[in-house]
Amino acid sequence: MRLSVIIPVYNEEQTIHEVLERVAAVDLGGGIEMEIVIANDGSTDGTRRAIDERRLPANLPVHVHHSPINLGKGAAVRLGLAFATGDVLLIQDADLELDPNEYTRLLAPLVAGRADVVYGSRFLNPTSKVPLKARTANRFLTMLTNVLFGGRLTDMETAYKVMKREALAGIRLRCVGFDIEPELTARLLRAGRRIVEVPITYNPRRLDEGKKMRFIDGVDAIYTLFKCRVT
Repeated sequence: MRLSVIIPVYNEEQTIHEVLERVAAVDLGGGIEMEIVIANDGSTDGTRRAIDERRLPANLPVHVHHSPINLGKGAAVRLGLAFATGDVLLIQDADLELDPNEYTRLLAPLVAGRADVVYGSRFLNPTSKVPLKARTANRFLTMLTNVLFGGRLTDMETAYKVMKREALAGIRLRCVGFDIEPELTARLLRAGRRIVEVPITYNPRRLDEGKKMRFIDGVDAIYTLFKCRVT
């Protein structure tokens, strides 16, 4: 099995180096190879330099794609998906909110044949780390997703989404911003893909630390869910 870790990144100069080191250090066990696909979405800080100056194991395939302009997370994810060569695709944010050491837990349902897609849920285990406003918004969006598409999810907006390559067969993604999260979930559920959630740890950062999600992104998510329901 070959795992493609897709890292969309925009202005993460302070964290991208450590994220790459953590991903490279993950022990996947025997029988699983890994490649890293970095989609730099037109960063304007020192992110590009940090990526180009990376020091990772020579035997680890790393593919870097620099966009000349910032288009949005969705565009970066789609770029990474287009260039990934693995049997399994994993999306990894370029901040330090999620822990790559949990890859084995995320991959387990796929390896066992119990799922086509695995989501890392921040809410399967009790947590006080997620701010109340964010937790409430996510709960509403997840509930709306379940009602519209017959899902049983607890965390639709999770950044940890892992899927077999064939799970995307016949699915066309169009979103370019953070609305890629509801679009991807909606398309997968409509296509009848088996989505299993596993608990993950989460260390959220604040707006002043680089958090990029805003209120308008929640509005876009609602619009995207209804659009996917009728198209």
